Amino acid sequence: MLHNFRGKFLIHASKNLNKEKCKSLGIDYTKLKIGAIIGGALLYDVKKYDNITRFIRDKNRHYADANIFDSYMYGFMIKNAQRLRQPIQYSGSLGFFEVNESNLKVSRNLAISKIYYS
Repeated sequence: MLHNFRGKFLIHASKNLNKEKCKSLGIDYTKLKIGAIIGGALLYDVKKYDNITRFIRDKNRHYADANIFDSYMYGFMIKNAQRLRQPIQYSGSLGFFEVNESNLKVSRNLAISKIYYS
């Protein structure tokens, strides 16, 4: 199960943006890199929200919409997030997915190695 995973992972920016959410957070979505691996981080814990009150209390940590609480019962606790200097175009998938490194360019693969394998 997804909430059993702990460890280093790559961060992929989806091709699909929620423009309204970006606007509400003051983010210029036209400047975001999409459809690419943009960095990496360490997932060290997963918090389960068992009620809407706790979910709303942490809203500044997850930015998820309380109106669709049932879809967001888990909060990922991450640290050591690092951004790649040069995002790497990559077709992603919903949730966690395996990255086929043979599809990545070798020069950029070094940047991923520093994040993922160190």
